[in-house]
Amino acid sequence: MKDYSTLQALVAIDSPSGFTERASQYIHHLLTEYGWSPDYTNKGAVRCTLGSQAPTLAIAAHVDTLGAVISDIAKNGTLRISKVGGLSLNGFEGGYCRIHTLEGKVYTGTLLLDNPAAHVNKDLNSAQRSLYNMHIRLDEEVESKKDIEALGINVGDFICFETNYQELPSGYIKSRFMDNKAGCFVLFELARQIKAKGWDVPVQIFFSNYEEVGHGGTCGYAPSVKELLVIDMGVVGDGTAGEETACSICAKDSSGPYDYGMRKQLVQLAQKYAIPYRLDVYPFYGSDGSAALRAGNDYRVGLIGPGVSASHGVERTHQKGIQATIDLCMAYIESKFKAL
Repeated sequence: MKDYSTLQALVAIDSPSGFTERASQYIHHLLTEYGWSPDYTNKGAVRCTLGSQAPTLAIAAHVDTLGAVISDIAKNGTLRISKVGGLSLNGFEGGYCRIHTLEGKVYTGTLLLDNPAAHVNKDLNSAQRSLYNMHIRLDEEVESKKDIEALGINVGDFICFETNYQELPSGYIKSRFMDNKAGCFVLFELARQIKAKGWDVPVQIFFSNYEEVGHGGTCGYAPSVKELLVIDMGVVGDGTAGEETACSICAKDSSGPYDYGMRKQLVQLAQKYAIPYRLDVYPFYGSDGSAALRAGNDYRVGLIGPGVSASHGVERTHQKGIQATIDLCMAYIESKFKAL
């Protein structure tokens, strides 16, 4: 059975967009342990070339997740939030969280609806959840804004949600932020396996850190890159073909179609090697590939990834879907560069 300890370790590191330094440091350290020489972009993304040649193929995943920051400290000692990325208030309601201050202090709390007691709020179940009627209840004896400020908590402090990571005997892995730390694990395995095989390939792996807010994949790749293969979650839900036990190959998302030639080659490789896959269209989705193209990069771009259920909520994927994505990436690399 594959060792998923590096995935679990990465998931345990709080890393909403804008607060990814520790997660990026973990990635940098892990790749160094594997025998590679990663570096950082100016924005704090991690990149690593897996050979001696100038890379022509970049394979990217994003380490940043959803989260929030404090937008206001209420007079009653609760915290109002501003979302980081497309965080679902319904999906995160009741979620335990950590508040990180600028001074490095960490406090805990819970995201709740205002007046959350069922015994006094007859509209508890029918009220629409919004930023205007939800708050963070801090696990400290506080009753006022002054009490909060005395703890060193301020507007702008990051709020990071508990992941509840579990690996199950059935092969499922359920945890928040499988979007897209499962994709990062795929890159870990590419780095590990390519080193073990002794391949010298013109491939760069790239861990972006601002995908959830739209500009993670815009820049920072090697200037020699011609193709970008993005690893991100495959959508599982009504009207889509994705399954948690397969690798999704995206033909089109809400930003437009991905490169036809890359998609065709990926499908042919999946069929040739009996890799479980689903060809799909995502109705409400954008990726680092979308960002790279909008930024004006002259790349061919493809998008694949393990199927993830309940995206931006209580997410779940399966080891089979992760493995299928690893296998398809390795097949794609070998098909392009095996003669080198």
